[in-house]
Amino acid sequence: MVLSHQEAPPPRPRLGRSPSTTHAKISHVALELFMERGFDATTVDEIARAAGIGRRTFFRYFPSKNDVPWGEFDDMLERMRAHLATLPGDMPLMEQLRLSIIEFNRVPEAEWEYHRRRMELLLNVPTLLAHSTLRYRAWRQVVADHVARRLELPEDDLIPQTMAWTCLGVCLAAYEQWLTDGERTLLQLLDEALLLIDERIDTDTVQKHRSQAG
Repeated sequence: MVLSHQEAPPPRPRLGRSPSTTHAKISHVALELFMERGFDATTVDEIARAAGIGRRTFFRYFPSKNDVPWGEFDDMLERMRAHLATLPGDMPLMEQLRLSIIEFNRVPEAEWEYHRRRMELLLNVPTLLAHSTLRYRAWRQVVADHVARRLELPEDDLIPQTMAWTCLGVCLAAYEQWLTDGERTLLQLLDEALLLIDERIDTDTVQKHRSQAG
């Protein structure tokens, strides 16, 4: 479906993983061009022309070309926050994080190949690495906020930040493995990797940490 220049962006999607048609179309077209011509060699005008939209319409959906591989990342982060908030309070903290991170990375089967292309770009294109730092920071903040809330610690405390960085590192390791492993799915690799994190944070640990910090 080709959009007119006057068509407004679709409403923010509800909880769920299917991307809006407009974002998906632009993203798919752009990813095809990136893989064919290279990320740096592809211009916004070329993406817009191939998608059958104008340059202004492109920027209504993506702030920059660097944001295209990230899709609807901000909405996904909000869904991750919402998912974490629904989990039982007596569930172990690491189990909460594992389930929410897996849910965050769940995409429809029709999107698997595009998702792989996104990650190939995000992990390997130098131009995108600096921009990715901002996105990773936002992702880590969701994790740190939840850990801090559960443990009644400041969000910038060592424990929440350490857990956030650890989870991010584990996810990146799983993604890199996924890009080279043709046998297992991304969710299988994430699940296996996150289960390697041995949670040893309890009330005594937090109390000891607070006394040392004080």
